[in-house]
Parts: sequence; structure tokens; C-alpha cells
Amino acid sequence: MLIHPVLGLAAWLATAGMLTWAFDLSSSSNFVVYWGQSSAGSQKPLAEYCKDATVDVIALSFLYQFPNTMLDLSASCRTTFPDSQLLHCPDVATDIKYCQSQGKIVLLSMGGAAGSYGFSSDAQAQAYADTVWNTFLAGNSTQRPFDDAVLDGVDLDIEGGSTTGYAAYIAQLRTRFAAGGGKQFYITGAPQCPFPDAMLGSTLNSAWFDMVFVQFYNNYCGLDAYPKGFNYDTWDQWAKTQAVNKNVKLFIGAPGSQSAAGRGYVDAPTLNAIVGDVRSKYTSLGGVMTWDASQAMGGSAWGQSVSSSLKGGLVKTQARRRRRR
Repeated sequence: MLIHPVLGLAAWLATAGMLTWAFDLSSSSNFVVYWGQSSAGSQKPLAEYCKDATVDVIALSFLYQFPNTMLDLSASCRTTFPDSQLLHCPDVATDIKYCQSQGKIVLLSMGGAAGSYGFSSDAQAQAYADTVWNTFLAGNSTQRPFDDAVLDGVDLDIEGGSTTGYAAYIAQLRTRFAAGGGKQFYITGAPQCPFPDAMLGSTLNSAWFDMVFVQFYNNYCGLDAYPKGFNYDTWDQWAKTQAVNKNVKLFIGAPGSQSAAGRGYVDAPTLNAIVGDVRSKYTSLGGVMTWDASQAMGGSAWGQSVSSSLKGGLVKTQARRRRRR
């Protein structure tokens, strides 16, 4: 199967008049959502979040057990392979390919706040990188939860377990990426805002990350502490002086509603003002990440408002054009 690089596909779609906005790593306008856990109690099918320009990156949450591979996508997928507990999600697979056709990238998020995961050694981590490559990315396996859908990379939301092996895991994945037939793959991380992050801090300093989704909530350094306690400046300094990839993009992680986090939620106008301030000062900004799709894009327009502000009003313009049709 021929796999086109995501940005090349997006460019082709834009040329054909089928797409007006697509993920762009160099931009500060990307909107990231986690999808799968339905933390608000219900979530739409994945494809529903890809039908307009609001979302640019989707992190499927979560691969909550590893190296004993176990997925949890809440009620969106309940079926398993025969004689296995591993989920088999053909409907989600179809939606992944649809989202990619719309210029979005779809990542596999590993970890989460609950689960049983971690590596005992670098060797185990390297071996598991090969498993992820074959099971979710561009390799081959008899059991692939998303069939022939090829995800665009891996997100590390490591909130427990051991810190061992993650740098080795990333290094092995990047070796696989280099032989991946030209498709662009990404590694992202989702640390807490206290610096350095207790679980990912050493990995962030020793491995190549393309994007880092800093969780500015549930901590003293979150959005609700802006301006004095909000520590984006600390993360910017890390990106420019300590990160392996000096062009790594940082994202402002925000709860999508009051109920999405214990603390740190701010309304859309407040967040838009904070983003504008950060964007005016720091070239490291890649956009906004939110937990999660069901919270940010459920009964309110919070997600659309934040994304539209990031994109200079494009999302609202598209909506008006659709209504005129």
C-alpha cells in the first residue's frame, strides 16, 4: 500500500479545493484534542471531529497497558480479536483514514492517568517500539486494532510507573520512521506543567520530540495562575536550550470545560487572550491542546472558539459558507 506523507496529501487536497486548513508543524495555530475516553459521558464518532477545520491533531486515548498491549476507547470500540483481549476497531479505522484525508494527523496516546504500563529496561522498550510499529504504524501484524489504517505517530502521556526506557523506545521508533517509506511520523509528549516533569523530564532532555503538549491544569502553574504563576516561559527556555530538537513546538494544554479538570479551566475568551500574549512573545508556540474532545466540543462552542481564534477566524468563515450553501 502506498502511503503519502501527511503534509503532501494535505497540499494535494488543498489544490483540489477539498481542504482549507490542515495540520502544519511549523504553525502556531494547531488545535489538538484527545479522543477516546469520553470524559464528559458521551463522545461523537471520531470522524465527526474531522468534518471541518476546527481540529488538526487527534490523540487516540489510551494505550493504557504496555508492554502487555491493551487499548481502551470507552464505548467507541468494544469488540476484540478472537481469543484475545486486544480491541479490534474497524469503524474507528475507517474514521482514522477519513480524518487523515481531511489533513488531520492521528496519534496513538500511550499511558494516561490510570493503567498499568512501563518498561523494565531499555531492551524491553526497544522491543516494544517494534511491536507498536507493527501493530499501529507502518509495519505488519496479524492483529492490528485499526486494520490497514496507519497512525501518524505516538504520544507519551506518562503519569505513572517507571521512567525507564522511554528514550530508548523513541530512538528505536525513529529508526523505524527513517525506513517508513517517506511518510512523516511524529513523537509527542504530554508532561505536567511543573518543571521538570516527574515522569518525562529525563526523556524530554534526551530524545527527539516534535511536539510537547504541556498540561497547564491541575497544578499551581496552570492557566488559572496566569500571569504570575503560569510558567510557559520556563518551558520555552527548555525548548530553546535543553531540548534535543531546538525547533520543538510547545502547546498550551487546557481543560475543555469546567468538569474536565480539578483546576485550570478558563473560558474561551480568557484562553484566547493568554494564547495571544504567548504568541506575541515566544516562537515555540505550536497551538492549543485540550482534554478532551467530548468536553471541548460537546454542548458548548468552547473548542470551536479557541480553534477559530488560533486560525484567525477561519473556522467561523467555513461555518458561514456552509450555511449559505
